[in-house]
Amino acid sequence: MVKALDNPKKENMIRVFSVSSGKGGVGKSNIVINLAIAMSKIGKKVLILDADLGLANVDVLLGLNPQYNISHVLKGQKKLSDILVQGPNGITIMPASSGVQELTNLSVEQKVMFLDLLESIPTKFDVFMIDTGAGISDMVLYFNLMAQEKIVVLTPEPTSLTDGYALIKVLFQKHGERYFHILVNNVEDENQAKTIYKQISRVADHFLDGISLNYVGSIPKDIHVPKAIMHQKAVIELFPKAPASQAFVNIAKRLLNTQPQIDYGGVKLFWKKLLGVS
Repeated sequence: MVKALDNPKKENMIRVFSVSSGKGGVGKSNIVINLAIAMSKIGKKVLILDADLGLANVDVLLGLNPQYNISHVLKGQKKLSDILVQGPNGITIMPASSGVQELTNLSVEQKVMFLDLLESIPTKFDVFMIDTGAGISDMVLYFNLMAQEKIVVLTPEPTSLTDGYALIKVLFQKHGERYFHILVNNVEDENQAKTIYKQISRVADHFLDGISLNYVGSIPKDIHVPKAIMHQKAVIELFPKAPASQAFVNIAKRLLNTQPQIDYGGVKLFWKKLLGVS
């Protein structure tokens, strides 16, 4: 039985990160996997929730072939603990399904059933990484709202910047979310990343009064990344000394050393918020 922490201010409080982007193709799922492994390497027990429920990516990127996924749980065919699979370096993955359209919009009944099953997980985790879909759909917003900390991934592409800003704007104006981490992927150097951060920060400061954007770092263009993807491995696992791998380690440390702005106090309360059940 998963229980809430007795003291929400304990240092081992569960951290819940959503990782999102305004547009697809920015390397979001790859970032989730590598950050999870980096956190695991420094002693954290990490669960990845593939929250792009109808278009699974995490298991594919890692070359995993899970027999069951979230669709089997929501149909009542399997327990949640039955579908959890082990990934590299001790991370755990809750796989989604590919091509199952009904999973893109969960019903209230499915949410309640999902909560009951989540509470049966015997394993305790230090970190939840939620890999959301791209864009500003209801499900993307839904999973973002339930994370303590929101990481928005940008790239140097102009559309990535505008669509990333759109995601932040919707979460701020319609849902009152004020705190966001900014991670810039696939950059030539740190100067390019900081220029992109300054651009979005400048616009946000002008139009979204009271918002806080925290720059957590960048991932450089690195030939080792596509090589690792082709081998269905995480770059941090296959090429641990590569520039991108070192960047993932630095960002993971920075995130874990950052004080979260919101405290849900434990797993059970987190999932209740996630599923909209009081």
